[in-house]
Amino acid sequence: MADKTDIFDRLKKDHDDHRKLLEKMAGTSGESEERADLLAQFTREVKSHAAAEEQALYSTMLRKPETTGETRHSVAEHHEIEEMLNDLAATDMSSSAWLAKFKDLRHDYEHHIDEEEDDHFPDFAKYLTEDDIAHMRSVFDRRKEAEKGHAEVTPEKMEDAKE
Repeated sequence: MADKTDIFDRLKKDHDDHRKLLEKMAGTSGESEERADLLAQFTREVKSHAAAEEQALYSTMLRKPETTGETRHSVAEHHEIEEMLNDLAATDMSSSAWLAKFKDLRHDYEHHIDEEEDDHFPDFAKYLTEDDIAHMRSVFDRRKEAEKGHAEVTPEKMEDAKE
């Protein structure tokens, strides 16, 4: 039987990379080139990861009644995080509002990936077939690379940024 953990190991590696980017961003201050570059990198990484994860993993898990609830929950969180990223990009990086929004984003994103790793992935592994695993392997990396080319920081208009 195929190893069910390798797809989850790939997802966790991305999560670890995202945690490192968040840590680096937390160490920046004001409107700096470093902060802007890290936010752009984090945004591209997270958006491409989420799209690949949804196509490879979550599309598979939606077909399994036992995991539909967890799957819908995670996909909804992906959309919330994307909105938070867009809002953060539209906020003045030197403002206290940016820092508050960043802290909220970091908290929510880390909660999301911890929940995936600790709860969802172990539950999902119970229901995966060899065909499911082969599908996920073939889709994840290809979709992630394709999405990276299109993923961008897409700020809302400043006047639309949530306060």
